[in-house]
Amino acid sequence: MMKRWGVLVAAGVLALGPTATGGAQAGTESAHCPTAEIFATDNTEIITDPADPRLDTKLRHFDREVRGVIRAHGARPGPSTLLDGVFWSSRLGQATYERSREFDVARVDRDGLHHIADVLRKRYDQESVLTFRCLPRTSPDTDAVEIQADGVSATRLHDALVADPEARERLGGGSVALDGRLVLIAPLSDLPLARAFTTTLGVDWDEAEVRYGDQEFVE
Repeated sequence: MMKRWGVLVAAGVLALGPTATGGAQAGTESAHCPTAEIFATDNTEIITDPADPRLDTKLRHFDREVRGVIRAHGARPGPSTLLDGVFWSSRLGQATYERSREFDVARVDRDGLHHIADVLRKRYDQESVLTFRCLPRTSPDTDAVEIQADGVSATRLHDALVADPEARERLGGGSVALDGRLVLIAPLSDLPLARAFTTTLGVDWDEAEVRYGDQEFVE
């Protein structure tokens, strides 16, 4: 998963101070955030056609392999979610598509999560692997939010990203679960932009879920 994923994922009453968010407010702060999440894929090809058959993969074998890696390094794998990602490529000047999975991980600390992500990055020849550790909003390590909201399609996400130069450059992209749930991870400083962008997708911000935490692109 390339560093293009500057965005991705969320849940909570969110009311950050004006210094952190420019006064942005969200609906509900999640009480069900896993210890950590890993966003990963085994794809190494650029896909620009939403009808490309490579996007139909369920990544089942990949799912089993990643769970094995998580266990082998002392953590406990939880559920995983299949995602349709849409990411902006500045090099290509267009949006690209990717199938990936989000893996919940328990019994892991920051260093352990970094190590597992690095193992996956090397094993699947990825530029980077994204991790997200759920933390209290007030934690000094909190530097990102994960936003989740229902009722979004990958096509709508693609079109909105292409139409918004600021969002595509600063956020990079996002993902949608097969049930139509948007997953968007953004730096805490870009929360106002992420809120505005999700609104263009037809999301009711008061119904969005927001998780606070620490994101890392393990390279």
